[in-house]
Amino acid sequence: MDIESIARKTAPRSDYWSVRSVSETTQRISVRDDVAEAPMRSRDAGVMVSVIKDGGLGYAATSDTSEAGLRRAFDNATALAQASAKHTVFDYRKVEMPQPKGAYHSPNSKPADNVSLAEKYELVQSVCASANLGAAIVDRAASIWTTTTEQLLITSDGGRAEQSWNFMVPGLTVVASANGDTQTRSSAGQYNGFCQQGGFEVLDRAGFANDGARVAREAIELVNAANCPTGEMDVLLMPDQMMLQIHESIGHPLELDRILGDERNYAGTSFVTLDMFGTYQYGSSLLNVTYAPDVQAQFATFAYDDDGAAAERQWIIRAGKLMRPLGGTVSQARARALGSSVAGVSTTRSCSWNRPPIDRMSNLNIEAGNSTLDEMIASIEYGVLMRTNSSWSIDDSRNKFQFGCEYGQVIRKGKLAEVVKRPGYRGISANFWRSLAMVGDASTFEVMGTPYCGKGEPNQVIRVGHAAPACKFTNISVFGGAK
Repeated sequence: MDIESIARKTAPRSDYWSVRSVSETTQRISVRDDVAEAPMRSRDAGVMVSVIKDGGLGYAATSDTSEAGLRRAFDNATALAQASAKHTVFDYRKVEMPQPKGAYHSPNSKPADNVSLAEKYELVQSVCASANLGAAIVDRAASIWTTTTEQLLITSDGGRAEQSWNFMVPGLTVVASANGDTQTRSSAGQYNGFCQQGGFEVLDRAGFANDGARVAREAIELVNAANCPTGEMDVLLMPDQMMLQIHESIGHPLELDRILGDERNYAGTSFVTLDMFGTYQYGSSLLNVTYAPDVQAQFATFAYDDDGAAAERQWIIRAGKLMRPLGGTVSQARARALGSSVAGVSTTRSCSWNRPPIDRMSNLNIEAGNSTLDEMIASIEYGVLMRTNSSWSIDDSRNKFQFGCEYGQVIRKGKLAEVVKRPGYRGISANFWRSLAMVGDASTFEVMGTPYCGKGEPNQVIRVGHAAPACKFTNISVFGGAK
């Protein structure tokens, strides 16, 4: 008997229930200093059930998908819903839960399963070897990480959403050491900034096969470079750093459950309040941010979130004005119960079958502007171009931040000049985004993401997509590693 038939047979009498079945298979292939490491392959599968009864909401997960296993999970979720109903400050019967009907499947023109293990190792070995540019290179590592996820969500009112994803994450990191210093350079971030849905075509888009020598050369440049200058100046951030900037100072502070207080005792609160939506000037008029679950191949593209709400593109910030939070069905209902008319988006997600869905960033993108990269460089009298995040720090209201990058290049009198190492900058979120002076055009736009967004208790680490053009910011506090 299939999961849907078992669920409908064992489901309890309640105001609402859902069953989300997930099966995920992962493979990692890696080579370090030309030595192949053992392949890692894993499979994880199970079911999460949710029940609304007597005004309470309960969850229970199980890897036992038999009739007896689902019945126990439903019993546990029902008991938790009834117990929480006595203490909850919100009646979950007031939530109009979605009734999904549809499907989604990742684009996948070159399936990873069609490539043999030997061919995968041959590719990764070649990339690792190509980064060996001499004695200054002391460590080289290349990898590919593939994941296939299949999910079925069914609901008590007849909803059914079947979705499947193929994820590809290439990795390339090179370490150089000389002159008493050591520097790390990666292809798109040490935390896998270039990652997309699809198969081996993702590696083609990343330029993975030919990137080893470039990354190694830049590692050597860094180890021989001066430290980034310190002072107030213009900054030109490339997409692989814009990704982190969006993530930390737009994404997390706009999560509605955080604004409602859910994360205070763990990951902090937000400087954003419910009354800001529709009026607050978050950035300059050039800042346009979308929730974009429809971008083909982006890491968090889907048709339905994990509560079953249909995903639709929405403006989050338009012409600098804050429009709506990243809040799903339940959080929107909670906000309305507090007297707010704030809208949200379909973005409640979980990291696995054994975690409940919570408000998460998905594809959160800055839309392209009208400036070419050459025009932005030419407009800067003195500043620094920065690439590829290496470190981050932000306060518990997601307001004051300090970020470091792997690679910098001074801009002097409108021209790119010397490479500098340990570039960093700091600011306050709203002031920083209001200093946005130029936004790159489509030629500078890149689709990126991260597999490692952490949030929630118990912790959930989830996939997020971010796409952005290069962006120029004025009068930013810049610092380097000079003693």
